[in-house]
Amino acid sequence: ALSRAVIDLSNRPYSVIDLGLKREKIGDLSCEMIPHCLQSFAQGARVTLHVDCLRGENDHHRAESAFKALAIAVRQATTKVAGREGEIPSTKGTLSA
Repeated sequence: ALSRAVIDLSNRPYSVIDLGLKREKIGDLSCEMIPHCLQSFAQGARVTLHVDCLRGENDHHRAESAFKALAIAVRQATTKVAGREGEIPSTKGTLSA
C-alpha cells in the first residue's frame, strides 16, 4: 500500500484522515479506531495532520503504510538541518499560534 502523511508542528490541532478502510476489523482491532488514533495524536500533539492512503487492496497493509508514512513525516519535521542552526522552520517565524 502507498500512503502519504503531512504534518505541520503548528500548535493548531487539526486532522484529515482518509485511509479508505473497507473492513470492520483488522484482527481484533476495530478499523474505526485507526483514524481515531491518528486524530487523537493530532489533538494531543497540537499538530495539523493529513494522512491519506493512495493505493492498496488489503486494509492491514493500508493501515500499516499510513503509520509508516506518519513516522517518516514526524522524523522529517523534527530533524535539525545542518547549516540552519537557530533558524525556525516556519514561514511565520514561529512554531506557536
